[in-house]
Amino acid sequence: MTKICNIAVFEGDGIGPEIMAPTLGILRQLADRTDAYGFRFLPVPAGAAHYARTGESLPAASLETARGADAILLAAMGLPDVRYPDGTEIIPQIELRIALNLYAGLRPVKLSPTQFSPLAREGRKPVDFVLIRESTEGLFHNLGGGVVTENEARETLLITRAVSEKLFAYAFRLARQRRDSGRGRGHVTCVDKANVFKAFAFFRSIFDAEAAKHPDLTADHAYVDATALWMVQKPHVFDVMVTENMFGDILSDLGAGLMGGLGLAPSADIGDDAAVFQPCHGTAPDIAGKGIANPLAMILSAAMMLDWLGHEHGVPEMIADGAALDVAVDRVVSSGRGLTPDLGGTADTNVAAARVMEEYLSAMAAA
Repeated sequence: MTKICNIAVFEGDGIGPEIMAPTLGILRQLADRTDAYGFRFLPVPAGAAHYARTGESLPAASLETARGADAILLAAMGLPDVRYPDGTEIIPQIELRIALNLYAGLRPVKLSPTQFSPLAREGRKPVDFVLIRESTEGLFHNLGGGVVTENEARETLLITRAVSEKLFAYAFRLARQRRDSGRGRGHVTCVDKANVFKAFAFFRSIFDAEAAKHPDLTADHAYVDATALWMVQKPHVFDVMVTENMFGDILSDLGAGLMGGLGLAPSADIGDDAAVFQPCHGTAPDIAGKGIANPLAMILSAAMMLDWLGHEHGVPEMIADGAALDVAVDRVVSSGRGLTPDLGGTADTNVAAARVMEEYLSAMAAA
């Protein structure tokens, strides 16, 4: 029986529609090749441009469509010249995380020995780890609620047992899944600052309690400052890392830098009942409409969606296609052909996406 998945599609702002269109085209082509699954794409309005037109950044109807979908695919939202009356940025993607309780933010970091990176190539070992960022609490929980007086400013960090237990349980499930698929060794690292802050000592104690439930996996801790150093010096030692919201926000951009930029950085925000898949980069309004936006992070996010949906619904063909799409992007990047200007190439958005599909089809023909 064919599994039809309803996908809420937020094209967003700036280059969002330009990178979403070829990504949906690839997903349609993959679905056309199998009887195992299919998609029903549900376009939903939101974002800064929508706010400028209507006064709403995330309409209630869009949120309800997203809540009822099997997964949510989001390009990028926000524009520098469109703000709320108080001057703050329009970021419905964060509103989605909170409204849908998407507590586990996945930021994969993958780097082959031949791929461009600021790290030296000679003798470089393959890098393949996932940073899990708690996405609803931490230093972000009080978003917009900080207190500022003439002489001081205060923000409040929040870590709760309920969310942390779910976060760590997910981290260990992912580590086992990666180990069983041959991508990791079944190891989880808790990144914190437990030597200084009571909140992080609490965070670590919950992690240790979860680790004790998984004797077939291994676990350790690392302070966030040391982790930043090791991500540059020896990123190959990591498998699954899990951390607080603000630490994860910073370290995930470091991970993107290791891969050569945000144009290769996909992400997912996972909850108990919903999941959003989106590239880590912004809307790049300076190049919007020029047809040169890099679609690879968007395509990699779609590959993550395939993997997640496949595991959620027991459709191994989706899992296999997600992995194959990930490999196809790796081959495009390693070959140097079909890269957009941000990665040193001359290809436009559609050519880059077409090259990914060519690599996918080539791999399928050889299998």
